[in-house]
Amino acid sequence: MHMQTQSVQALSRAAPQNANHDFVARTPIVAIVDGEAVTTTGTIAHETGNEHASVIALVRKYQADFSEFGGVRFQIEPFETAGGMQSREIALMNEQQATLLLTYMRNTAIVREFKKRLVKEFWRLAKPAPPADLSKLEILQMALESEKARVLLTVQVEAQATKIEHLENLFKEGMTPAQFCKGLNGVNVMQVGHFLEGRSWLYNESKSGTRWRVAAYARDRYMTEHQHEVAPHGKEPFIAFTPVLLRKGAVRLYELYLAGELPMKKNWDGLHTHDKAVRGAA
Repeated sequence: MHMQTQSVQALSRAAPQNANHDFVARTPIVAIVDGEAVTTTGTIAHETGNEHASVIALVRKYQADFSEFGGVRFQIEPFETAGGMQSREIALMNEQQATLLLTYMRNTAIVREFKKRLVKEFWRLAKPAPPADLSKLEILQMALESEKARVLLTVQVEAQATKIEHLENLFKEGMTPAQFCKGLNGVNVMQVGHFLEGRSWLYNESKSGTRWRVAAYARDRYMTEHQHEVAPHGKEPFIAFTPVLLRKGAVRLYELYLAGELPMKKNWDGLHTHDKAVRGAA
């Protein structure tokens, strides 16, 4: 356990600098703990230029999401401050958890660069050493296949980063599904409510018209409700509910959009929102 603690602590140490304050070496960003490759929230915060308190708060807020990829492990870590040694709680993140955490951050250049470094380092530690009895040709073939896999994974990470960046530009807190879908080229916004009703996200509580409410399946998972008092002239005031998207719901809607499952207009030009943005910039 002592060796494991040392390897985890090494992830959080800042890289040494020379007299010109240039980084002359990089500390490890991934370590093997209990047989598993992990990074820490301390490393992620340091490498992305974020406060650790905000990063660990993201982990706490979306812990249920991260738990889908394994149990989130927390531990107390000592660290140096101007006032001396202090201690703080950090989380150990496996590759899937770390990747998910980075998608919840603002997709800045430093975050994108760290994503690529992190993927490469996880891949390096996971790569098995070639058996000694293999021929040079077999070893070269293995290296070629590994490099192909690394390049493919890098492309996939970049594609995911691009998708997240488009989503960040489209989604704002408090948006209704219809408002969000207005930013998606070709979507038939008038049919979105009925589409979500068919997927058990919404239900109509009105017998004579349309009054959408969030269904139990999607509540606090993909959507929530804002409520406000309506006071019609000459009538008793009542509470109205407006279904709004959570970030995870916007992500899911965007995935359905890219998969071609949302209701589309008959005159849709076949381009998705990001396709039009690329063509417009060309």
